[in-house]
Amino acid sequence: MLGYIYDRSENDIVDWLHYVLIGVVVLGAAIGFAIGYRYRKNVAEAKVEKAEDAVKRLYDEAQKKAEEIRKEKVLEAKDEAYKIRNEAEREVRERRNELKQNERRLFQREESLDKKLEGVENREQQLNDRTKKLDKLEEEINALYTKQEQELERISGITLDEAKTMVLSRAEQEAKHEAAVMLREIEQRTKEEADKRARNIVSLAIQRCAADHVAEATVSVVPLPNDEMKGRIIGREGRNIRALETATGVDLIIDDTPEAVILSAFDPVRREIARISLEKLIMDGRIHPARIEEMVEKARKEVDQTIREAGEAAVLEVGVHGLHHELIRYLGRMKYRTSYGQNVLRHSIEVAHLAGIMASEIGANVALAKRAGLLHDIGKSIDHEVEGSHAQIGADLAKKYRENNAVIHCIMAHHGDVDPNSVEAVLVQAADAISAARPGARRETLEAYIKRLEKLEEIANSFEGVDYSYAIQAGREVRIIVKPERVSDTETVIMAKDIAKRIESELEYPGQIKVNVIRETRTVDYAK
Repeated sequence: MLGYIYDRSENDIVDWLHYVLIGVVVLGAAIGFAIGYRYRKNVAEAKVEKAEDAVKRLYDEAQKKAEEIRKEKVLEAKDEAYKIRNEAEREVRERRNELKQNERRLFQREESLDKKLEGVENREQQLNDRTKKLDKLEEEINALYTKQEQELERISGITLDEAKTMVLSRAEQEAKHEAAVMLREIEQRTKEEADKRARNIVSLAIQRCAADHVAEATVSVVPLPNDEMKGRIIGREGRNIRALETATGVDLIIDDTPEAVILSAFDPVRREIARISLEKLIMDGRIHPARIEEMVEKARKEVDQTIREAGEAAVLEVGVHGLHHELIRYLGRMKYRTSYGQNVLRHSIEVAHLAGIMASEIGANVALAKRAGLLHDIGKSIDHEVEGSHAQIGADLAKKYRENNAVIHCIMAHHGDVDPNSVEAVLVQAADAISAARPGARRETLEAYIKRLEKLEEIANSFEGVDYSYAIQAGREVRIIVKPERVSDTETVIMAKDIAKRIESELEYPGQIKVNVIRETRTVDYAK
C-alpha cells in the first residue's frame, strides 16, 4: 500500500515537474515575447523620433530657403521695377524733347507761313492792279482793232469775211501743194528703201552662192612631203603653230586633208609671207619658234622685193616714166589687193591703157592720161591703214611725192568727189568705169567681206598700247598683240571688253567675233 502510494506520489511529482517545466517554458516565452515587443517598440519609437526630427529639420531648412528665395525675388522685382521706371522716365524725357522740337518747328513754320501769306496777299494786290490795267489795255486794243478793220475794209473794198475766205482758200491750196510734195518724197523714199532691201536680199543670196570664190580668194594650200610633217608644224603643245600665226597674222588649218596645210587670211600679202615661210621651214626641216621668226622675216623681205618688181613691171608696161620710187612700191603692193574681186594692179594698168587710147583719139594729153590712170587707185594700197576715201588718200600720196597737180586732180575726181576740170580727168573716170564694168571683173561681196575684216583690224589698232593685230578665222576672231611695257595683264581684260563693245557698236557681222588680247614679254641676251 505504502509502496503503491509511494509510486503514485512519484509519478505525480514527475507530472507536476513536467507541468512546472512546461509552465516555466511558457512563462519564459511570454517574458521573452514581452521583452522583445518592448524592445521593438522602443526601437520603433526611437526611429519615429529620429524621423520626426529629420522632418522638422527639413521643414526648417525649406522655410529658410523659401525665405531666401522670397527675398531674392523681391530684390529682383525691385531692380526690374527700378529699371522700368528709369526707362519710362527716359522715354518721357525723350518725348518731351521731341515735343519741344516739334513745337519749335511748328512755330517756325507758322512764322514762315505768315510771311508767305503776307507776300501772297501783296502779290494778289499787285495782280489785281495789273489785271485792271490789262483789262483797260484790252479795251483800247479792241477799239483800235475794230477801227483798223473798218479802215482796212474801206481801203481794200472787201469785207472781213471775204478776206477770211480768200486767205483760207490760199492756205488750202498751199497745204494741198505741200501735201503733194510730201507724198512724192514719201513715195521716192519708199522706192529707195525697197530698192535697198531688194539689193540686200540679192547680195545675201549672192554671198551664199559665192562661198567657193571666197575660199579661193582667202585660202592658200601648202603641200607637205608627208603627214608626219603636220605634227612638227604644230610643235610641242602647239608652240610652233602659235608662233607662226602670231608672227604672220595668218590662220593655219591642219585637218584631215592628206599631205597639205591650209593658210587662211583675208590679206594676200600676209598669206604670201606665211606660204613662203612655211615652205622654207619645210625644206629646212628645223621648225621651232626662233627659226620661224627668222624665216618670216626673210619671207617678208622677199615679198617686199616682189612688190617692188611688180611696180616696176607695171610702170614699164604702161610706159610711164619719172615716178617716185615710193609710188612704184605702192603700185607693187596693189598686186596683192583686190577691189570687188578684181586685182587692183591689173585694173590700174587697164585704166591707164584705156585712158591713153581715148586721149590719143580725141587729141588730149596721152602721157597725162596714162599717168593718172595708173595712179588713180594708188590710195587702195594703204586705204585700211589711213582714215579717208581711197581717192583722197591717193591724192595725198601723189601730193606728198610731188606729182603733177593735173594728176592729183584726176585722182581726186575719178569717183566724183570733186568735179573734173580737165579732159584727162573725165577720161580717167570713163576708163575706170569701163574696166570695172567688164563682165566678170568684179565681185562686190568679196570686197565688202575684206573691208569688214580691215575695219576689224582698224578698230583694234585704234586702242592705245596695241602693237599690231590680225583678223583671222574668216573674221570670227581678232588677235591683238599689245606692248607689254605699256599694257598690264589686268588692263588686257579691260581692253578686250572695250574692243568687243566697239566692234558691236560699229560693225555688222553674222554670229560672234572672238577678241583675243595677247601680252608677251621676251628677254633676249647673247653669250659671247
